[in-house]
Amino acid sequence: MSILKIAIQKSGRLYEESLQLLKDSGISVYNGNDQLKVTASNFPLEVYFLRNSDIPQYLIDGVVDIAIMGDNLLVEKGQGIQVAEKLGFSKCKVSVAVPKAFDYKSLNDLNGLRVATSYPKTVIDFFTSKGMTVDIHQISGSVEIAPNIGLSDAIVDIVSSGSTLFKNGLKEVEVILKSEAVLAVSPQISSESKALLSKLQFRIQSVLRSKKSKYILMNVPNDKIDEISNILPVLKSPTVMPLAEEGWSSVHSVIDEDTFWDVIDQLKEAGAEGILVCPIEKMVL
Repeated sequence: MSILKIAIQKSGRLYEESLQLLKDSGISVYNGNDQLKVTASNFPLEVYFLRNSDIPQYLIDGVVDIAIMGDNLLVEKGQGIQVAEKLGFSKCKVSVAVPKAFDYKSLNDLNGLRVATSYPKTVIDFFTSKGMTVDIHQISGSVEIAPNIGLSDAIVDIVSSGSTLFKNGLKEVEVILKSEAVLAVSPQISSESKALLSKLQFRIQSVLRSKKSKYILMNVPNDKIDEISNILPVLKSPTVMPLAEEGWSSVHSVIDEDTFWDVIDQLKEAGAEGILVCPIEKMVL
């Protein structure tokens, strides 16, 4: 029987969220013994727990079929690897940072200077596109310490909250790219594995849609139902059920998280009362 092979980060910021996504997609993966390869109990999926920087090569070589990884790593090492789905979590930036005492006015201030980074290709491509050259010092970890020990004048690294930069006396001055977790696909994936990927992706999409939406119920005067229905950004049309009180109905629909408060304000102004909002576990189209 065919089995789909997926790589995820064995530790760090992507590990927990990747496992949670699989769990939310109805896939049981138990790794209580910290194994490097585990088979799901209820889906034809084999999970490889790998060092983050090694994942692109595993995809390129066809050792795994898919992976959950940051798209910043694809920019650095993922030539030929396609993105099947943006996952919306583990958002961060790849940014240029300099010591707080650096009198930074523009990117040109870094021309010819030393830059420490774990992303040499990304840095070279960025500065080259600006017509500039920098002296790259490649570091595997703890990039933030490089200016303090005299190894570099600036760094390029992942920035989430910025607290690590602050603790090391650095300030963010330029954003090279924005990143988030993605579902990446090996260029060597077989047709059998593609069929399994399609099933997995269907589940993942249902989970992602639910996280971006809310289920909403409200009491509406019958003469306001059409007006309320025109406000609601529904999948097809709202569900309308009569209430025990004559002249009123209960209207049910789905609302986008991003526009939630704007829509709520419009519904109240149109006459909706007793508005109840509920989370959605899955949303299957």
